[in-house]
Amino acid sequence: MTTPLYTAVAVTTGGRAGHSRTSDGALDVQLSMPKELGGAGGPGTNPEQLFAAGYSACFQSALQLVARLQKVNVANSQVTARTSLNKTPQGGYQLSTVMSVSLPDVPREVAEKLVGAAHQVCPYSVATRGNMPVELVVERSA
Repeated sequence: MTTPLYTAVAVTTGGRAGHSRTSDGALDVQLSMPKELGGAGGPGTNPEQLFAAGYSACFQSALQLVARLQKVNVANSQVTARTSLNKTPQGGYQLSTVMSVSLPDVPREVAEKLVGAAHQVCPYSVATRGNMPVELVVERSA
């Protein structure tokens, strides 16, 4: 059994067009259904945006960890997660993410190895492995 290091608690009411708040109040957001999904759009965020923000932040932390262990400076790195809600052939829904990583000060071969190593240790990557498509892209490198 694993030992929790930290537990986040969020309560949502109203689903995709509702409201979410974390127990400590650090995140308190209005949710809105995107126009692409038949909603009104407008102010508010949605689960895909929240997932993309969490995944990109977690992935960058994993990247920083593996880079530090390999003594590579990734101070100018940037991670962009593009999370999509997809319709499956069976009529269900599935998320997918394209993780684009910019490492302008790192040689491409080193950058690709760092991104691959980060994907092995990032908790979001571990959780999604085998459950959703994740594409890794190194956008910029030295």
